[in-house]
Amino acid sequence: MTMRLWPRRRAARWGLASALSLGGLVAVALATLCITSGCSSIDYLSQSASGHIHLLAAARPVKDAIADPTTPEALRHRLELTQRMRDFAVTQLKEPDNGSYRSYADLKRSAAVWNVVAAPELSLKLQTWCFPIVGCVGYRGYYDLAGANEAAAPLKAEGFETDVYEVPAYSTLGWMNWIGGDPLLNTFVQWPEGELSRLIFHELAHQVAYAPGDTTFNESFATAVENIGSRRWLEANATAEVRERQALTESRRRDFHVLVRAWRAKLDAMYRSDLGDADKRAQKAQLYAGMRADYETMKRDQWHGYKGYDHWFATANNAALGAQAAYDDQVGAFERLFVAEGSDFDRFYAEVKRMAALTRPERDAAMARYRDAPAAPVVAPATQASSASVSG
Repeated sequence: MTMRLWPRRRAARWGLASALSLGGLVAVALATLCITSGCSSIDYLSQSASGHIHLLAAARPVKDAIADPTTPEALRHRLELTQRMRDFAVTQLKEPDNGSYRSYADLKRSAAVWNVVAAPELSLKLQTWCFPIVGCVGYRGYYDLAGANEAAAPLKAEGFETDVYEVPAYSTLGWMNWIGGDPLLNTFVQWPEGELSRLIFHELAHQVAYAPGDTTFNESFATAVENIGSRRWLEANATAEVRERQALTESRRRDFHVLVRAWRAKLDAMYRSDLGDADKRAQKAQLYAGMRADYETMKRDQWHGYKGYDHWFATANNAALGAQAAYDDQVGAFERLFVAEGSDFDRFYAEVKRMAALTRPERDAAMARYRDAPAAPVVAPATQASSASVSG
């Protein structure tokens, strides 16, 4: 249910509640944060409620922000662009037509929340927290960095490896549409056009289908929709310069995923082996060193020195690799499913909803035929002209 941009990555969501009483706001906030990040202690509930209330209170309709003479011209143009993307999501991608991304909030900070993830020393399996409705999720979200670091400390003390990362946006899965839906935020509204379209299309996809407790299914589905949707948006609306710049970004992102997926598989196989813990620790160090060495080679030979992923590789651990897996493990399978459904969003969504309602073993079996299929064209061209477009 979260979105995390690599190297910084993305995750999470919001609403607007001007007419509610304070008690009603607290109830909405607690329900929302239980959906997005989990709630297992009074302190956690308190920061969740106050943080989400602040986010709700900061939002106002985009049309008001655009009409406000004090709105900076650059922001006004950006907000206008988001509304064209929002309309495109409805008319071309068949995503929900509601109040989400029709309001805007400036949070005066760099992230909506900070997520905490944790994994054991000799495993890539994330620590999970389980809640009603959404099932078990592998992260907890905090509205300030200090709170996230404080939450990570006891996990480290228990021997877990942890990762704390910025989350620019988070989704209420459509539950807050009755009070305005999920707003645009200053934390991402100025992103490059291609990345901005990806985020909006990804987050709206979470309102289409959601399988409680199955983060990989949910995130891979939303990532597939963002891939397809952003490609179509750029083909139809962006300049050649924007498409070229986005193609380079996505080429690097693909390289990143291929490299990390390969090393993640090696680590996972080693962790699951019959080796003793001492040998596993020794091989772990060698594998992480190999992954970082491959990155340096790729950065030098393929990326001409581009350093955008340096921090991720410098701090990568089991928690970071475990979290990253949720965003790409089944993306190819969903893209093949889209093609199998005639590249028709209504049919595609219907099948994904059907799968989301299955039990986990049934869903895994249904996805297996697409996950294990040979490579296929990801997306049929949206238009005749699209075959000549530069795409990611």
